Amino acid sequence: MIIEKIELRDFRNYEKLELELEPGVNVLMGRNAQGKTNLLEAIGYCSTGRSHRTSYDRECIRMGTSDAFIKLIFHNENEMLRPGAKPRSDSVELHLRRNGSKSAAINRVPVQKINDLFGCIRTVLFSPEDLGLIKEGPSRRRRFMDMEICQVDKVYLHYLQQYQIVLRQRNQLLKELVKAAKGVPSQVDRTLVEVYDDQFADFACRLIARRRVFLEKLGTLAPVIHSQISGASEEIRFTYEMNVADNREMMIHKLADSFESDLKQGSTSVGPHRDDIGIHINGIDVRTYGSQGQKRTAALSMKLAEVEMMEKETGTSPVLLLDDVMSELDESRQRFLVQSIEKHQTIITCTGVEDSIRRMQNARVFKVEEGTITI
Repeated sequence: MIIEKIELRDFRNYEKLELELEPGVNVLMGRNAQGKTNLLEAIGYCSTGRSHRTSYDRECIRMGTSDAFIKLIFHNENEMLRPGAKPRSDSVELHLRRNGSKSAAINRVPVQKINDLFGCIRTVLFSPEDLGLIKEGPSRRRRFMDMEICQVDKVYLHYLQQYQIVLRQRNQLLKELVKAAKGVPSQVDRTLVEVYDDQFADFACRLIARRRVFLEKLGTLAPVIHSQISGASEEIRFTYEMNVADNREMMIHKLADSFESDLKQGSTSVGPHRDDIGIHINGIDVRTYGSQGQKRTAALSMKLAEVEMMEKETGTSPVLLLDDVMSELDESRQRFLVQSIEKHQTIITCTGVEDSIRRMQNARVFKVEEGTITI
């Protein structure tokens, strides 16, 4: 996947921008708060239909304006071509409005749902916050799984959407039942619990099955990368930690058992929305007992394995978005990362050009200052 050009209008601090990107490494250099990360955010928006920085689209619209516009022109570098022919260029357009609505189009044809953007432009983002993949709670690691799988598996995306709908409905029903028990007038029907539990268990088992396949693949690729980074001194291993077995009947039984406690909490305590990834280095749980260096290496191994996995499954190389990660890595990890990304189109943000970047043969440096980009 190669992004040829990005156009912005009233997005974050960019009033208007048209930027042509190199197929190799593109370095966005500038002081903090100049708009470097905003560019990566815009690319991510066209890849997944959402921001990795905020849940509120209106925050991405330039102050004093009513809407924002993003357009990416790209092509598949692995597309089969006749001799001498050029790859066909495609486009993704995204329109954000301050009233909360947004719309998108692929090759100028409007998409029915924003989630239809998944898989159109595949990207992998790596930022200092990705250390939270190891340090933070299970929700961060579940998001890591879900975002990668959704970019390569539209069926999983459908199951995830349906699961989230049923989960919200079940939680709302629990809250309504609590109100009814307190004498608040309600039209809620308690028999709906069994209906929701049946649907819930079906989608939950489908999610778990696909997540386990994902972790099996990650468990094949990441240890090789991790061994190379650590000088073969460490072995990393992943496990899928479920709070209930991925058996439909057992899950329905567990939902019934936990109903009274769920009723008190007003939320569902059983299901894949509570699962986690176990990460062990040399048998030690790195989430709790790992050093900062081990957590950085584990996060780097997982992200680079994600890149390799995506390439193997789709036959196309994802675009890499590296947001100020070089400053967080020591020299040896920087060298390894540079060697790993040079065959991919990469967009890197930094405050200064690191020595590791200077040694790249195909790197083009752009200067970013107050929403303006120059060569």
